[in-house]
Amino acid sequence: MIVPTREIEKEYLAELSQLAQPSRISPDAVDSICLAGVDEVGRGALAGPVSVGIAVIDCATSDSFPATLRDSKQLSARAREALIEPCAQWVRAYAVGSATATEIDTYGIVVALRIAAARASQILEDQGVHISGVLLDGKHNWWSRKGLFETTRQGSLIPESVPVPPQVPVRTVIKGDAKCAVIAAAS
Repeated sequence: MIVPTREIEKEYLAELSQLAQPSRISPDAVDSICLAGVDEVGRGALAGPVSVGIAVIDCATSDSFPATLRDSKQLSARAREALIEPCAQWVRAYAVGSATATEIDTYGIVVALRIAAARASQILEDQGVHISGVLLDGKHNWWSRKGLFETTRQGSLIPESVPVPPQVPVRTVIKGDAKCAVIAAAS
């Protein structure tokens, strides 16, 4: 079983800090850079909602993440439940958002994932947590809008009223929920 580490997230936090260009912003703003680990569930289901979990860390987050933290698929239901509180204590913030089966049918799975991520992101925003960058489990960047001409399954343009997550830098990590502690916490 692969044990997640903090290597990928620490590297990306350092990169995001450099992107913030400290000469243009205050040192406090650099210290508040928030990195979101993101994982989804329900993408392969034939019916039902899709949900997106987001766990947020920053430069002050401890290296001592919960010892039993792993990819959620490698854990029993009981072990996953037992990790909720330790993960909540370790991360700066967390949230879960969902998109309905109707939204999946109307807009397609990629847009539904964005809707779910936008809902989770809004929960974080309401708590005063502003995402600076994303570590996204998998190889496909479904978080970012690819262009202005996205369409529904019926071929019409996606309405502007459909929520989207914050458009911030995204790095995909294949098997991220197994390799990266913050993605495993989101998982």
